[in-house]
Amino acid sequence: MTTADTEIPEKEAKTSFNKLQKRLRRHVGQAIADFNMIEEGDKIMVCLSGGKDSYTLLDILMGLQKSAPVSFELIAVNLDQKQPGFPEQVLPNYLKSVGVPYEIIEEDTYSVVKSIIPEGKTTCSLCSRLRRGIIYSWAEQNGITKIALGHHRDDIIETLFLNMFFGGKMKSMPPKLKSDDGKHIVIRPLAYCKEKDIAKFAKLKEFPIIPCNLCGSQENLQRKNIKMMLQDWDRKYPGRIETIFKSISNVAPSHLTDTNLFDFVSLSQESTEQDTLFDAPDIHTPDIEHDEDDETQSINIIKVG
Repeated sequence: MTTADTEIPEKEAKTSFNKLQKRLRRHVGQAIADFNMIEEGDKIMVCLSGGKDSYTLLDILMGLQKSAPVSFELIAVNLDQKQPGFPEQVLPNYLKSVGVPYEIIEEDTYSVVKSIIPEGKTTCSLCSRLRRGIIYSWAEQNGITKIALGHHRDDIIETLFLNMFFGGKMKSMPPKLKSDDGKHIVIRPLAYCKEKDIAKFAKLKEFPIIPCNLCGSQENLQRKNIKMMLQDWDRKYPGRIETIFKSISNVAPSHLTDTNLFDFVSLSQESTEQDTLFDAPDIHTPDIEHDEDDETQSINIIKVG
């Protein structure tokens, strides 16, 4: 094989990676703009677990930070919960190599959870509550204005169906929220990003992934089943997932049954609300996503607060 023969695949691979990276940056930039996630002077805590999602979140935010029209700080924070076998040096070594400020919080929540939850039972719920409390406390003590999490579009859709199927609620993960005590703003800049794009990006970037099964807890079977259902739909009906995600931001309260969202009691002939009972349903062809080579779009749409 000649040098020319090897150069062509390498060039194609580089072009493909550049398009993927620009697509992720574009989606992150759009989410930041749509929900005013980042403002001038923000000190953003990027929660880093060692998984593909949080690595990608940090990488994309670091890239946008260099060219964004607003100035903001980033600090990567990992919570070392003292799980047996946790590779303690992986994250510090990586974070030093990319030159981002970081903090490793050491809290033995693993022992606490194991002492409370019976063997064989899922530990995720209690572990999550403990982790959230520690993160919020550290954020408050260190002047953090935004807490960035690595949840993506697929997480949001899966949570929507989990709440419908098992909780009886039309509820999901909001891209931006205020904590119950009103002290913290949580943002999810990857809200518009597809999991398969993130997985491909993480593999190409060769992030030092830390496995998520160190605690030995059982995988959330309900979430796994929802994920499999959505993946099956994506194969059989291309575009369906995009349409589902679009529906989350296109809600018609008067055509649901929540009396807290719409005043059905006062509805009368004088009301302006129109009846669409006999109208054909709004069925649209899903938008076909395309690559854009103009990286400036993902940078300039970050608004000044």
